[in-house]
Amino acid sequence: MIINQIELINYRNYENINVAFDDNINILYGDNAQGKTNLLEACYYSAISKSYKGSKDKDVIRFDEDSAYINTVINKNNSLHNIDIHIVKNKKKIIKIDKVPIKKTSELLGLLNVILFSPEDLNIIKNGPSERRRFIDSELSQIDNIYLSDIINYNKILNNRNKLLRDINHDNNLKETLEVWDMQLINYGKSIIKRRREFINELKYYVKEKHLKISDGKEELIISYEPNIDDIFFEDELIKNREKDLRYAQTSVGPHRDDIKFSVNGIDMRKFGSQGQQRCSALSLKLSEIDIVSNIIGEKPVLLLDDVLSELDSNRQKFLLESISDIQTIITCTGLDDFVNNRFDVNKVFNIVDGTVIIKPHY
Repeated sequence: MIINQIELINYRNYENINVAFDDNINILYGDNAQGKTNLLEACYYSAISKSYKGSKDKDVIRFDEDSAYINTVINKNNSLHNIDIHIVKNKKKIIKIDKVPIKKTSELLGLLNVILFSPEDLNIIKNGPSERRRFIDSELSQIDNIYLSDIINYNKILNNRNKLLRDINHDNNLKETLEVWDMQLINYGKSIIKRRREFINELKYYVKEKHLKISDGKEELIISYEPNIDDIFFEDELIKNREKDLRYAQTSVGPHRDDIKFSVNGIDMRKFGSQGQQRCSALSLKLSEIDIVSNIIGEKPVLLLDDVLSELDSNRQKFLLESISDIQTIITCTGLDDFVNNRFDVNKVFNIVDGTVIIKPHY
């Protein structure tokens, strides 16, 4: 899978650019606040239809403009596809695939598969469970349309149930309608729990292998799924906790409270791992994503590295660079020293200066 080119009009600090990427290693370098991450974000936006920074759609529109435009050409299974995204202030964005408008943004997911690795991802181990759930949802939503539908519906029903729990405190007659939402929550929740368990069981073998290599065989990383409740007990526990949910006006059990455990040589990395161990575990996790997604979709995804090299020591830099030699990768960085020091071949180099993209000779 390849991003051939991307055109941006009034996107962040870009007025109008068109960038053609190489099929292998692409470097976006320059000083801070010049637009490197904005270009990487646009590639991610083309795949997911939203920013990985958590920004609202209107925030990606260039200052003093009313709309932004992203046009991306990709090669998927040796077929070219065009993704058009038109973002307009105070209006619903328009997305077209091969010039045909889509009705739901979920129809876009899976057309372009990307894996993003940013400095924030290095903290996925030490951060809270919500970050680790976001990781599962992000990957599964790109490769499994049924899961995507289930998680969207589950979150909608969860919000409606929580609202109803609050409303019941003011009108007890609404209590008899709670069972309707419970049955729907249980239905989608069970499906989510099963798929998450399958995904982690597949992923753990890749993670273990990657981590042994990164640590020179000294550390064994085991990841395991920690569901808040097993699918077979979900209904019983939801009913059992109903009075508690009514008292606190929130749903206390379900996959929205799941977690993933990371253990190195039997030690829980979430609580007791050093920063180095946690970052090494995160690196193993992200590199394992490439393998598992490749096996599922039948081709390599596009890898987006947002200023990650500066956060890693030289040994892990070298391991990362060696691991991505056969995948299209777009990397942001402030300079080229890391690549020179690691004697790593680069296929295309772009210097980003104040919203302009300058192609540089590669070495």
